Amino acid sequence: MTESEQQGFTEPDEPVQNPVEPEPAPVELRPALEAVLMIADEPLEHLVLAQAVGHPPAEVELALRDLAAEYTEQGRGFELRELAGGWRFYSREEYADVVAAFVLEGQQAKLSQAALETLAVVAYRQPISRSRISAIRGVNVDGVVRTLVTRGLITELGHDGESGAILYGTTNYFLERMGLSSLDELPELAPMLPDLADLDSELERVAQETAEREAVPEDQVPAVADAPAATEGGDRG
Repeated sequence: MTESEQQGFTEPDEPVQNPVEPEPAPVELRPALEAVLMIADEPLEHLVLAQAVGHPPAEVELALRDLAAEYTEQGRGFELRELAGGWRFYSREEYADVVAAFVLEGQQAKLSQAALETLAVVAYRQPISRSRISAIRGVNVDGVVRTLVTRGLITELGHDGESGAILYGTTNYFLERMGLSSLDELPELAPMLPDLADLDSELERVAQETAEREAVPEDQVPAVADAPAATEGGDRG
């Protein structure tokens, strides 16, 4: 028995020390930068990249410049540029025609929902003017029509005999992309959609009413205050 135990004292237990977990090894700088830059949709500042990869900003900036020089020296099809205060991958200028042809060909680039809806209207109602497409969809379609023309999916077929408006229709390339031999193979419209003849009549009625309103001189349009109060809930016929 120890002297402390004889006197009624016990020695305190030694504190248990938790094992210190080793810090994770830093990622390899250059591959980490490439991985982050590969998914960036806007230029990234070197400070942001430094935080992402866990390396000092000075080392990151130096690595970025080394990578940019290396890509240029190797003649890669892309380059790393510092623009607008940040870094991002870009396709090299000498391959711009190849990239443009790929995008415009539309082999992989998907059409937006608006473009698909507009293309469907043209396919089923051709020949059709841009204003009539807008009337059916209820929105301005100028930009979408230009996109479809550029993609080679629709083309100008002539002009309307009365208004002189350009008429659009689908192309052979459209049939090829759809896997069709002719427009006769287009699937029928869903039963819940309005009849095409009824749709034409409604569009003509709306166009006529719009033209009549625009033809009335402004000084002859009655003020709201002059309208009979009884018409608010009465017969509008």
